[in-house]
Amino acid sequence: MTFHNKPLEKIALFSLKTVQMRTFHITWLMFFVCFFGWFGLAPLMPTIREDLGLTKSQVGNIIIVSVSGTIIARLIIGRLCDTWGPRKTAVRLLLFGSIPVFLVGLAHDYVTFLLFRLAISVIGASFVITQFHTSIMFAPRIKGTANAIAGGWGNLGGGVTNMVMPLIFAAIVGFGYTSQEAWRLAMVVPGLMMLGAAFLYARYTKDTPDGNYTDINRHAAKTKTDWTVLADWRIWALTLAYAMCFGMEITFDNVASLHFVDTFGLSQASAGFWAGIFGLMNIFARALGGFVSDRIGEKQGMKGKGTLLAFVLLAEGGGLLLFAEAASLTLAIIAMLGFALFLKMANGATYGIVPFVNEKNVGLVSGIVGAGGNLGGMLFGFLFKSENISYEQAFTYIGYAVIGTGILVLLTRFGKQPGAAPAARPQPVFVREKK
Repeated sequence: MTFHNKPLEKIALFSLKTVQMRTFHITWLMFFVCFFGWFGLAPLMPTIREDLGLTKSQVGNIIIVSVSGTIIARLIIGRLCDTWGPRKTAVRLLLFGSIPVFLVGLAHDYVTFLLFRLAISVIGASFVITQFHTSIMFAPRIKGTANAIAGGWGNLGGGVTNMVMPLIFAAIVGFGYTSQEAWRLAMVVPGLMMLGAAFLYARYTKDTPDGNYTDINRHAAKTKTDWTVLADWRIWALTLAYAMCFGMEITFDNVASLHFVDTFGLSQASAGFWAGIFGLMNIFARALGGFVSDRIGEKQGMKGKGTLLAFVLLAEGGGLLLFAEAASLTLAIIAMLGFALFLKMANGATYGIVPFVNEKNVGLVSGIVGAGGNLGGMLFGFLFKSENISYEQAFTYIGYAVIGTGILVLLTRFGKQPGAAPAARPQPVFVREKK
C-alpha cells in the first residue's frame, strides 16, 4: 500500500494533489453550498414576512420545519454513506435538493412556503457526508481536526448567506424588480451553486483512498444496519451535546436577522451583516475545537476530549445568558461573539469524539449525532414560535439548557481513544506540501 491510498497522517491544507486532499476540499465546499441554499431564505425573512403576511407563530413554524426534515434525512444519509458510499450519496442529494431551492419562489402563501421550506431542509443532511468522507480520508489522530475544519468551513455558508443574499436581493431590486419578486429570484443563485458542487463531487472525489465502493467491493461488506449502537449512552450524550451547539447555531442563523431588526431597529442588510459575522467565525472556531480535542486526546485520551466538550458547552451557555440580557446593540454583538466562539468550538469538539465511539458504524453514528443537532434546532424553534415568549426569554431558556447539558457531558465516561498517538512524540498536524 502506498502513501496515496491510505488515510493521511498530516493535513496538507493547501494541496490538491492527493485524492484525500481533493476530497477534503470538495466535501467542505459541498456542505458550504448546501448551507448557503439551506439558509438562503433566512436573511430575507423580514421581506418574506411582509410579502406573505406572516404572523410570529407562522414564522416560528417556518423556523421549525426549516430544520425538521434534516433530522430524518441525516439518519438516512448516514446509512447511505455506509452502503452507497459518500460520493454517490452527495451527488444525488445535491441534484434532488436543488429542486425545491429553485422552485421556492413559486410559493405565494404561508402553506406552500412552509412546504418548500420543509423540502429544502433535507439538504442539511450534507453535513453527515462531509464528516463521514473526511473520517475515511484521515488517520485517527487527526480526524477530529480534519472533521472540524471541514465542518466549520462548510458552516461558513450560514454566515456568508446572511451577508450575501441581502446584497443579491438588493442587486435584483436595482434591476427594476419589486422586493416581492427579488427574494424569489435570489434563490436561483444557491440552486445553481448546488449543481456546480454536484459536478465537482462526481468528477474529482473518491469514496475512499483506495477507490470508490464499487471498485473495492466495499458495498458488499455490510448489508444490515447495526442498530445496537442505540444502546450506547455515549452516543446519546453526544447527540444531546450537538443539539445544544449546532442546534443553537442553525436556530440563530434563522432568527438573528429578525431579532436584530425587531429589537435594535436595524435594516435588513445591516441585520444580515451582523448575523453573518456570527457564521463567519466558523473560519477558525470549529476547527479550533477539533484541533484542541485532538491534542488533548493524545495526552488524556477520550476522557480529556469529553472534559473539553463539557467546558465549551458551559461557556456557550453562559454567553447565551449574557446575550439575552444585552440592552444595547454593542453589548449584544460582544456577547454574540463570545457564545459563538464556544458554540462552534463545541461543534468541533463533539465531532472530535464521534469517529471513535463505534468505528464500525461511523456513518450511522455520525448521522444520529448530526440529527441531534437538527432536533435541537427544531425544539428551540417552538420557543421562538410562542406568542407568550419573547426572543430574549427564548435565548435565556436555551442558555440554561446548554449549561445543564455541559454538566451531563462532564459526568459521561467516553472511554479511551482508539489509535491515539503517544503523548511523548507528538507529530505536526499541518504540513506544507513539498515541491
